[in-house]
Amino acid sequence: MGGGRGVANVGKSVTVRCPDCGHGHQFTAPAYPCPCGSAVSAPLITGAPATRVVRRSWDDEWVTVGCSGCGRRDQWPHPELGCQCGAVLRVPVRPVTVGTKHDAVNAAALYLREIGFRDVVRCEGEPEAGVDLRGPGLVAQVEPGARPADLRAVECLWLNALSESAVSAFFSLAGYADEARDRADDLGVPLFVLDPTGAPQPVNGPADELDRSHA
Repeated sequence: MGGGRGVANVGKSVTVRCPDCGHGHQFTAPAYPCPCGSAVSAPLITGAPATRVVRRSWDDEWVTVGCSGCGRRDQWPHPELGCQCGAVLRVPVRPVTVGTKHDAVNAAALYLREIGFRDVVRCEGEPEAGVDLRGPGLVAQVEPGARPADLRAVECLWLNALSESAVSAFFSLAGYADEARDRADDLGVPLFVLDPTGAPQPVNGPADELDRSHA
């Protein structure tokens, strides 16, 4: 991922630039009360571009955040702000931990938007086989389980991308079986591993190329 990005401390403001008009805003994430009495604020990512809200879905409206006081994890509204040009901007947030498929898919979507796929959305309802996220010219799969992603999963994603003439990207929490990695290299499927904070790390050549070409 590109340099200059990090997670802002709770309560600190970040500069958010509107992708439509270029106007810069100083923004601080709102704080919400945890049942333990601590104030919880979503960790904003410094230097990552905001995205314009063009349509709303339930999954995009919420982000999982951990309380620094008691460790409790709850969902809170995703930080947004209104620009003077009329655009509503969603401010990039990095979940503190990835514990559910919801967290993992959101982390993958955020990364893909950061590297240039602006209109990536989660598949509505039950995702079709092999696809959790899609955007113009892109399909992506997210595997949040404890077992490494297998050969069949990689081939299924590749076939979906081939049928749509799209770029593919696979994200896994537990890594990949050896035969899955070998096949992904043969087919040119980018493979990423999600670390515990939700940050994707490229693990093969096609993933490195995708990351660099859209940085």
